[in-house]
Amino acid sequence: MHPRGALFPLVASVPYQGGPGDRPAHMVVCGDDGLAHRLAAELRGVYGEQVTLVVPPNERTARPPVVGRARAASAALFDRVVSAAVGTVGRAGGNGQPAPPAGQRPESEGVLEAAELTEAVLAEAGVARAAALALVYDDDETNIRAALTARRLNPRLRLVLRLYNRRLGQHIEELLDQAAALAAGDDDGGPGAAIEASTTVLSDADTAAPALAATAVAGTSRVVQTEGLLLRAVERPLSGDGSGTGLCTLALLSGGGPAGTDGPHGVAGEQPPRLLPDDEEVRRAAGRQAVVLEHVSTPAGTESAAPARRTTGVMPLASLFSRRLRWSLAGLVGCVVGLAVAMWLVTGIHPLRAFYITLLDLFAIDDPALKEPLGRQILQLLSALVGLLLLPVLLAAALEALGTFRTASALRRPPRGLSGHVVLLGLGKIGTRVLTRLRELNIPVVCVESDPEARGLATARRLRVPVVLGDVTQEGVLEAAQIHRAQALLAVTSSDTTNLEAVLYARTVRPDLRAVLRLYDDDFATAVYRTLRTAYPRALTRSRSVTHLAAPAFAGAMLGRQVLGAIAVERRVLLFAAVDVDGHPRLEDRTVAEAFQAGAWRVLALLGRTGTPADHVLAKGDRVVVAATRRGLAELR
Repeated sequence: MHPRGALFPLVASVPYQGGPGDRPAHMVVCGDDGLAHRLAAELRGVYGEQVTLVVPPNERTARPPVVGRARAASAALFDRVVSAAVGTVGRAGGNGQPAPPAGQRPESEGVLEAAELTEAVLAEAGVARAAALALVYDDDETNIRAALTARRLNPRLRLVLRLYNRRLGQHIEELLDQAAALAAGDDDGGPGAAIEASTTVLSDADTAAPALAATAVAGTSRVVQTEGLLLRAVERPLSGDGSGTGLCTLALLSGGGPAGTDGPHGVAGEQPPRLLPDDEEVRRAAGRQAVVLEHVSTPAGTESAAPARRTTGVMPLASLFSRRLRWSLAGLVGCVVGLAVAMWLVTGIHPLRAFYITLLDLFAIDDPALKEPLGRQILQLLSALVGLLLLPVLLAAALEALGTFRTASALRRPPRGLSGHVVLLGLGKIGTRVLTRLRELNIPVVCVESDPEARGLATARRLRVPVVLGDVTQEGVLEAAQIHRAQALLAVTSSDTTNLEAVLYARTVRPDLRAVLRLYDDDFATAVYRTLRTAYPRALTRSRSVTHLAAPAFAGAMLGRQVLGAIAVERRVLLFAAVDVDGHPRLEDRTVAEAFQAGAWRVLALLGRTGTPADHVLAKGDRVVVAATRRGLAELR
């Protein structure tokens, strides 16, 4: 082995010997949070790849607490969940700590500790001979700087970057690919030498947000944008003969529970979920909830699941005046019309003159009706009274409109009487993406955020979404968000303690409230989900781990496939990827129907073609969109 540096020692042995030049092609994962650990486990356990993991000091064995920053508080909160439940907490121990995650690092894994990701650290990790490198630090600048260095060390390296800034990610992707192409021209193969270098920029927030938004709202379509195609999957029960009304059945959900709910695996009387079932399984599952591929079309010729909101430079009238003020103005207009009609009937004058005289009386600029009949005098008094009522309403309208223009960039408060909305806790990276997705679906949202400088507040102002500033754990904050009238609670703050406490408190207000909470550790998320489901059997509860949702897409990009999207099927993930038919014995020279393998993958369509018949023979040069499980996608290699 080559010597280890003092600043970045290799703290675990790797399964190969010799210097850096003798290292076989492997993969390197660099990160500082749970996504790096999950991605490394995904590559090793699912795809059988050799992985070197680069983490900050003490991150190799000392993983972050499973429920955020307050460890003691989290244990107490979890004890409350356990005491409320009828059953146990799955694999979690009695102290609220989960068992070691499945697929935990074996002893043969290479782990490198480094405080900073310098060129020497990348060389020590073997980037010069690696097949792929994933940079999944939480800081965009760290990932970009390391990517530029890695591209110089290895122009043929396949790079996968985690960036939150999507526009910057597009420019970085083009820059790194251009640098790889120029470096390939200097190789012995000449300018025409083919290289496998590619750069893929992904965001865990963008990957996980659609799944989180879809689980918060029942009946929401799951849309995957592909290269020239748009796929839409919906959740619906199968018909009596077991057939779905869509193009194909992508997954069967857990049976035995309420429609559309997640079922704890292994519970008596319930069937576990099944990804990509065959026709016989679908026929036997009549009446069971399923995820069905409903529509395949081109983006230009398809109506999106949520039509885009029209934006104009004119502020809508409804945003200028409150609902109560608009009703007050409408009532006064009705009174004026009624007085004018009464004037016409009592005096017999022309209707227009009656309306004119009524307005004069209304603004007290007409002569007193001293010598007029009694009916005319009464109408004049009523008109004067309505005029007195009209003046403060007009003043309120002017002040409110002026205040609206002045506070157009300020945060809105939840309107009175709001109901059927989603309460979103947290406006960080994940929360901002989820908010954007919910508004694209035209779903009313009320946000709760404790940090007045949170990055998502600007998005909330732009979308004119009501925001409650305050700590959700304090009394009255959720009530200000009108949680008692909401249809769902979506807790995606960075603290698992906060998410768990918010869901527990919301359940005391609304025991049947649909709740979706983001938890850091996937095993702990499973334990919390099962316990809350047992404690509240009539309420829909779903827990999601962002790293669990995002890791498959990052792993697929490292393996050279273009993972187009993913949808969460209860506690599993179904991937959509673009695969070249050429060189695949299980795809080439087979029909679309023959290329299907139950439980592994299914060919959905040819890229760029909305209609692909089952008897179409796949040939060289074809590029298809497949729905696959993680292991199924590994088998396609």
